[in-house]
Amino acid sequence: MAKQKLYLGRAWYAVHVVVGFEEMVADAILKRAEAYDMTDKIFNTLVPKEKVWEVRGGKRELVEKKIFPGYVFVDMIITDETWYLVRNTPKVTGFLGAGTTPMPVSQKDIEEILKRMQPEEAPIETDIKENDLVEIIQGVFKGIQGKVTEVDKERGRLKVLISVFNRETPVEVDLLQVKKI
Repeated sequence: MAKQKLYLGRAWYAVHVVVGFEEMVADAILKRAEAYDMTDKIFNTLVPKEKVWEVRGGKRELVEKKIFPGYVFVDMIITDETWYLVRNTPKVTGFLGAGTTPMPVSQKDIEEILKRMQPEEAPIETDIKENDLVEIIQGVFKGIQGKVTEVDKERGRLKVLISVFNRETPVEVDLLQVKKI
């Protein structure tokens, strides 16, 4: 039985890679494409990231996180040669698809990913409002439940009434330090 040749049009493809090596693989694919004179078939790579707020050491930080850990997106025309080049890049474990046939990522999905990567300042969104019951999940008051008395969305802070030594005590916490009950 003759080997079936791959010839698919230009599209974005998801390539599964070893987690933590996404940037290295993305660079390696482009360098290999250049070295093997395939820049007319392998155009670009993308490691989607977004900025999110995290609380570290009691302070809120804006950090960059991978949207799809373990995946690199490659803008390419699939041929036997380009498939082989990408598939045999160190730390690549395979294409997303059925068997050995890569499945292109829809243009709509790529546009959503690119849109998600755009914001410079990640908004702090919450559905917590006054009088909601919350549990503090980080910091000195971790595990204590209380009632929200004030929400400051601009600063990303809440005032929560908690019981300390059987006395109602207001404390100010970061929005990311609580979960709604």
